[in-house]
Amino acid sequence: MVRAKVAATPKPDHYDRESELKGFDDTKAGVKGMVDAGITEIPRIFHLPPDSFDKNLVSDHDNQFGTIPAIDLKGIEKDVTKCKEAVEAIRDASETWGFFQLVNHGIPVGVLEEMKEGVRRFYEEDTEIKKEFYTRDYMKPVVYNTNFDFYSAPTSNWRDTFLCSMAPNPPKSEQLPAPCKFRGFR
Repeated sequence: MVRAKVAATPKPDHYDRESELKGFDDTKAGVKGMVDAGITEIPRIFHLPPDSFDKNLVSDHDNQFGTIPAIDLKGIEKDVTKCKEAVEAIRDASETWGFFQLVNHGIPVGVLEEMKEGVRRFYEEDTEIKKEFYTRDYMKPVVYNTNFDFYSAPTSNWRDTFLCSMAPNPPKSEQLPAPCKFRGFR
């Protein structure tokens, strides 16, 4: 059972973060596994220390955030200038924001919806099935874990991550979890 393997929140003067991180990670159950197991208290590894709050960010929220960068890929296959502009926009958004939205990429909405549904079905799988994919080895074709920066960030995020690299070499059908076998992989 997951609950038995995750250390209870220790007293502040006896907090061994590294042991708690390892204990959680060794369960290979992720956040969803903890929730499914019925945890009643969020482990300390997920607590944001009060002294790390950015008071300006909290008090001036509306002025801190703008619009998520949207990069239009329309016509980049025919126009070298548009292609270079898109590459530069991606570079800038990646460095400045850490994320961006692509529009006019040519992927049908139905395929995108099927991908999201497949990932949702994966998260709903039994924990024992998901454990087969839980890894910190990002060279594997399919990665399921909690936080890519789990051991280096001062606080872990309350989320699980599912990653499947599709380029340059997409995984073989048998390497994908059953719920994630999208059109073209069956």
